[in-house]
Amino acid sequence: MNLNTLTSKPMAEPIPGGAAKNVLANDVDIKGTIKFENELIFDGKIEGEILSEGSLVIGKNAEVRGEVKTKSVTVHGTVFGNITVTEKAELKSSSQLTGDLKATRIIIEEGATFIGKSEVTPNKAALKSPSAPIEPRKQPLAA
Repeated sequence: MNLNTLTSKPMAEPIPGGAAKNVLANDVDIKGTIKFENELIFDGKIEGEILSEGSLVIGKNAEVRGEVKTKSVTVHGTVFGNITVTEKAELKSSSQLTGDLKATRIIIEEGATFIGKSEVTPNKAALKSPSAPIEPRKQPLAA
């Protein structure tokens, strides 16, 4: 199996002692839920949901029918369902998304098909209020 056909860029070598990438190739057909921790490259078919605190790459041959909730996602294939990520969502030029997309950052390449609503929620750390409230200026009383 040539993993370079799953994505538009070659895969990096695993880091010794680091977390390995999980790969589910295009001959995988799942009905149910996929849960993983670090990184998954999925190029098969699933009817169900994908849940993780890690990064997901949906390959060019992939067809997802259900919810995707991860830290980040890069879509090259087809998704019928909502995508919710806590960080970045990328829709590549070969992707098709029919569903809503919610992320902190969204990148949509020219040629991607997206039918649904998008919601960009900025980084919560950037929205934090200062630790000390600002006091209004006191006006002197007229004598």
